[in-house]
Amino acid sequence: MEGDTLREECGVFGILGHEDGAALTALGLHALQHRGQEAAGIVSFDGQQFHSERTMGLVGDHYTNPATLAKLPGAAAMGHVRYSTTGETVLRNVQPLFAELEVGGIAIAHNGNLTNGLTLRRHLIATGAICQSTSDTEVVLHLIARSQKKDSAERFVDALSHVEGAYSMVALTRTKLIGARDPNGIRPLVLGDLDGKPIFASETCALDIIGAKFVRDVESGEVIVCEVQSDGSISVRSFKPFEQKRERLCLFEYVYFARPDSIVGGRSVYTARKRMGINLAKESPLEADVVVPVPDGGTPAALGFSQESGIPFEYGIIRNHYVGRTFIEPTQHIRALGVRLKHSANREQINGKRVVLVDDSIVRGTTSLKIVQMIREAGAKEVHMRVASPMITHSDYYGIDTPDPEKLLANQYPNLEAMRQYIGVDSLEFLSIDGLYDAVGGSPRNNEAPQFTDHYFTGNYPTALTDLSGADRNDRNKLSLLKEAG
Repeated sequence: MEGDTLREECGVFGILGHEDGAALTALGLHALQHRGQEAAGIVSFDGQQFHSERTMGLVGDHYTNPATLAKLPGAAAMGHVRYSTTGETVLRNVQPLFAELEVGGIAIAHNGNLTNGLTLRRHLIATGAICQSTSDTEVVLHLIARSQKKDSAERFVDALSHVEGAYSMVALTRTKLIGARDPNGIRPLVLGDLDGKPIFASETCALDIIGAKFVRDVESGEVIVCEVQSDGSISVRSFKPFEQKRERLCLFEYVYFARPDSIVGGRSVYTARKRMGINLAKESPLEADVVVPVPDGGTPAALGFSQESGIPFEYGIIRNHYVGRTFIEPTQHIRALGVRLKHSANREQINGKRVVLVDDSIVRGTTSLKIVQMIREAGAKEVHMRVASPMITHSDYYGIDTPDPEKLLANQYPNLEAMRQYIGVDSLEFLSIDGLYDAVGGSPRNNEAPQFTDHYFTGNYPTALTDLSGADRNDRNKLSLLKEAG
């Protein structure tokens, strides 16, 4: 995918009843680092009080320090990795967020976006709420505080009954670890087990890193309450308090967001991406000398494309993994180097050859253009591009940083030929929506009742977009608050 133009916002992890709670949470967050690299936070509970450590930067830069983990004692812990979309990237927005309420302390973190978050926030402030962040996760805390239900779990459910949009949410109280998914199941959340201790995580790779067992996916609209009993045992109770809807898991989890070694919705992400490449080769065959992935997202699809087409696979682009988003570009000369900071051409595999570039998606097209220029300068005789997902034509409002619709490549140019000319390739083809559905093991797409959330490609949004109607629709400044979801 084009480096930094479309990103998943965050990942969550929580564990209850394990003496190494904070350390295991740090490891789990490390496995989820791909879901957010700008900030991380952990909250623990030691039986008497809560402890919180939040920081800007990577998990490994802070939580590998034994002195830091020593500040997070207790057998219960939860954490969050964050990638902000719009608004401030400051410590006050880093999750988990914590508050002392009438029912006791509670920490909360979530992955996704509340599409009525701005409306709720305005109402809360108008009726006396004092907000400390610009995150819509804080809206949920205020709703919990105002609920008249008797205990924390009931208040949590009551708060969720007022929100719309996408969320996979984890909360920690003095005795409970709670996990929940929105009724459409847009964002993933799994339940795991380590030595009889329950775990919630955004992806199964976070379970693998600590040797935990995958139990099952948290279902759409489900709330699972794990609670420490008086005898020290832990009960796990499941509730479905909301109107039941069909699960519509986000297709981009398979295209880009999830780690290839994760199992999402019962499907191997790696296998799905490889099948995308296979289907792409079937739909858009051509003659060429070498298949080159745009790393790292395009690699599984490129392998599938190579195997189906019979065209040899080679690493024609080498990625520099040590250039982060905070790299300073102080001069025009450095800025002009552009994509070369992260990618360099492997000239021997490209020079004089007909090259097929395989990428997982194209958003704006600017990075694709630079990569194509780099490949041509390395001596490629022809450069073709194959994209292992359909054209992105619509913005996302469920926790993904997408440009305004008019800035998307597919909307800037009237047809495929115009896009091809802009990017500078000899041919350009995208995977069909049916090819994508087939790759993830889904049924053929039903236009009336799609199996997945695929609005990026189709404009079929699974929920009402409350805060995007009327005057707000074109006011991106107002959306800066809305899209600060964890």
